[in-house]
Amino acid sequence: MQRHVIEHAGLPVGIAIAEDNKLRFIAVKFHVIDLDNRRYASLHHLTADIRSHLATPSAFAA
Repeated sequence: MQRHVIEHAGLPVGIAIAEDNKLRFIAVKFHVIDLDNRRYASLHHLTADIRSHLATPSAFAA
């Protein structure tokens, strides 16, 4: 099984596992948990989705 550690701003936020010609994201940090178990065509698409997700104001923000 091939795994890729996914980092954002120098910190690991999850791993990507090859599954049925796609990459399944497994989140290990709460701030990206909404993306857990999503499947992506490439690492580029996955990292772009993480950047977009983290740039969006959280519903939990005061």
